[in-house]
Amino acid sequence: MDYANILVSADLGDTSSDRVRLAAGLARRFDATLIGAAAHKVPAPILVRDVYDAIDQEERNKAEVLQILEEARALFERSAGEGIRTEWLAALAEPTTHLVEQARAADLVVVGRRGPEDEETGQLGVPPGPVLMEVGRPVLVVPPHLVQLKGTRIVVAWKDRPEARRAVTAALPFLRDADQVFVVTVGDDGGHEGAEAVTTHLARHGAHATTHLMRAARQESDDILEFAQHQDADLVVMGAYGHSRLREWIFGGVTRDVLERSPICCLMSH
Repeated sequence: MDYANILVSADLGDTSSDRVRLAAGLARRFDATLIGAAAHKVPAPILVRDVYDAIDQEERNKAEVLQILEEARALFERSAGEGIRTEWLAALAEPTTHLVEQARAADLVVVGRRGPEDEETGQLGVPPGPVLMEVGRPVLVVPPHLVQLKGTRIVVAWKDRPEARRAVTAALPFLRDADQVFVVTVGDDGGHEGAEAVTTHLARHGAHATTHLMRAARQESDDILEFAQHQDADLVVMGAYGHSRLREWIFGGVTRDVLERSPICCLMSH
């Protein structure tokens, strides 16, 4: 597969411009169209005196929301720069719902990381977890203040589950171009996860891939991210929410940990 349409979430947070710049760089690399998306619901009138007051409030609220969306459009166009095809899709709607709907015509969806220590993105921001659960497309989660993704050294965090298989397929445009791909499994049964077969599969696609079977030292997410940093990788490819999202929210899990604190980009599929 190739990326013909890349959809990026735009908001007015401090990291939005960098995220759009990163997505624009990918659009140039893959000769794709970059689609910016933002949405904001119109607040309902409150404490109205009569129907005319309600109408006036609604019109003022709508005008304010449209101004916010116009500011997001300007930020998107300014950050995307020249030399690529762009589209802008805004709506008076809930932001996550709008992004998921527009992903019907996207090959890759780019969103920002939303960890406990990360900056607020305002009312236009979308949390990556719900997007991953609903979008049905590969999602690239970008940490704050990254403006470029080379993808020269990539870690594939492999578990033989449908989510990981989808992620590997979705990442093929990156994996084929990488200088080195590390197919990594963590755990005592790593040799039974089919990692060698995946490495061979990627090699047949032209990737320079090697297999790495790791014993668990700490939490699986810690082991994966530490390995990626030791290998100077700038992209992790992995499946998302192999357990239920409720279980991850209550007990913690690899997906939640990576979504909240990965220092490098992660391409995920559910």
